[in-house]
Amino acid sequence: MRVRSSFASAFICLLCAAAVAAAPVTAAATPAESKRQQAERVRAEIAALDEKIEIAAEEYNDAQLAYEAVTGKLRKTERRLKDLGAQQRSLEKRLGTRAREMYREGPLGTLDLLFGATTFEDFVTAWDLLKSMNQQDAEAVAALKRTRSELAKSQAELKRQQAEARQHRDIMAARKRSIEAQLAERKRRLAGLEDEIARIEAEERERERRSWTPPPDLGDPVRAPRGSVVEIALSKLGAPYRWGAAGPDAFDCSGFTMWVYAQVGVSLPHSSRAQYGCGERVSRANLRPGDLVFFGRSRIHHVGIYIGGNRYVHAPHTGDVVRISSLDRADYVGACRP
Repeated sequence: MRVRSSFASAFICLLCAAAVAAAPVTAAATPAESKRQQAERVRAEIAALDEKIEIAAEEYNDAQLAYEAVTGKLRKTERRLKDLGAQQRSLEKRLGTRAREMYREGPLGTLDLLFGATTFEDFVTAWDLLKSMNQQDAEAVAALKRTRSELAKSQAELKRQQAEARQHRDIMAARKRSIEAQLAERKRRLAGLEDEIARIEAEERERERRSWTPPPDLGDPVRAPRGSVVEIALSKLGAPYRWGAAGPDAFDCSGFTMWVYAQVGVSLPHSSRAQYGCGERVSRANLRPGDLVFFGRSRIHHVGIYIGGNRYVHAPHTGDVVRISSLDRADYVGACRP
């Protein structure tokens, strides 16, 4: 029986959808709907730019870290070069002092040191000491010069790397600033659109309030209410609205009701206007949990699921989530029971 009921519901919906397709073309989108579509596109651009700016910010951070690392190495190298230069100057000064002393005292001064030894062993020791001192100092100076030369090469290479790292960091910073500027412009544009939407909606609500009349009492429908869908619908509270989405994690308004009813084997089209024709009409006084409730001004553009207590659950609009709202809306059109 359930399979037959599901097939019948699907067949009715197909007929309804065909009737909607064959019906005269409805009026163009209202000003508010047109602005909402623009706002939706801008929000999509903002979401894409948000992702880009996260990537750009991380790339900038990586570039800054690389620049800081090579700059740190360069500073260590420069400090080492400075220390080695001081050591070299000290050794060269010592060698120069010894040379000047030997020049002033002449060879006899050195001979006095050597022949002042009382034994041959003392003589040999003094001679070896003089040779060793001069050789060690000369070798130390040569080693320092070699080390300084190698460090100077490292310094030049590190400066080159530092310049490259700085250039890359600056490019990443410029890219980040460019995306931030685009994002700020889109947000300003979105704020302007939202202000226009709010103004237009306020004007439409006022016009609707003045012209609204309650729908007629259609009496008790023959079909039994489908209260079981309420629990299914409430399980999606907090799911984000996304245009064109039909679950299971994000929804637009008709995608939400379509997904909920699909869980009990009832097929509905992905259109609030088409869903209005999928089922028996229900007057407001006879609403039961599970009935579909519809809203619109110049035409139907929104649908939700009645849950009782003059409340319904629905996926409202971009930037919002599936939530429960009051049925007291001036643009209430009617209800049906699929």
